[in-house]
Amino acid sequence: MLSGEKILVTGPAGRIAFGLARSLAADNEVWGIARFGDAATRAEVEALGVTTRAVDIGDGDFGDLPTDFTYLLHIAADFGDDYERALRVNAEGTGLLLAHCRDAKAALVMSTVTVYKPHPDPWHPFREDDPLGDAGLPHPKPYSIGKIAEEAVARYCARAFDLPVTIARMGSAYGDRGGLPASYLHAIAAGQQVPARWDPLPYTPIHDDDIAAHLEPLLDAAGVPAAIVNWAGDEAVSVQQWSAYFGELLGVDADVVVEPVPGASIGSVGDHTKRSSITGPCRVHWQDGFRRMAAQFYPDRVKAA
Repeated sequence: MLSGEKILVTGPAGRIAFGLARSLAADNEVWGIARFGDAATRAEVEALGVTTRAVDIGDGDFGDLPTDFTYLLHIAADFGDDYERALRVNAEGTGLLLAHCRDAKAALVMSTVTVYKPHPDPWHPFREDDPLGDAGLPHPKPYSIGKIAEEAVARYCARAFDLPVTIARMGSAYGDRGGLPASYLHAIAAGQQVPARWDPLPYTPIHDDDIAAHLEPLLDAAGVPAAIVNWAGDEAVSVQQWSAYFGELLGVDADVVVEPVPGASIGSVGDHTKRSSITGPCRVHWQDGFRRMAAQFYPDRVKAA
């Protein structure tokens, strides 16, 4: 892991950024910015040893936030259904932030595998050079459009400021603070039906341990022009497969109901070839990671491996 650096993390209370801030805080000077509407989440971040500031990057007012960060991890995103705000925060805000941190050694800007144009084969592994397009998600509707705009701004900033940038298209992250697979776990544990917009509906889940391990090599790969990398796991797994596994672990039947969403992507498999060449393979097999997560949330129902 990185050490002796001054690192700015956006959205440090978020599901992915919190784990990264936690892994970095012991050996680095870590700062975190967010709107921090909830005082309790801000206190949780500060308890890690992170220095916080309340900032809305869409406004572009960074107050007394320093400019001498050596690395920027821009993880935060707007997840609302307002297209105007999605562009203001995810795109314009990214540009304002990268301008503020233009003297950094490198910046990692988190995007998403859902920037790709939907493909008729749900198991299609999207490569970094595949066409982009609106994923047609039911919620948040502007997400893929806002992230495509964010990528364009980040690419411009890399060249305009001579700032090495890695644009990391995140897959389905999960770990001890939850994630998309965890939402299925909780529903199955509660005996609820779980929806899927296709059968099969595959993803490439990636555990927080691998995310932390991949961070430094992905920053080392930053470049001008910006480097673009799928930050997803090595194994494609469908909602149906992982739901059945959660049911097995909990000793119940998983009830997955297909609810088609016309025009929406029916698969979010990120090709890991480029990322693997940078980071090496993932270390956490999806079944091992899912068992750990299930045992953490439901220790009385799931035995640890």
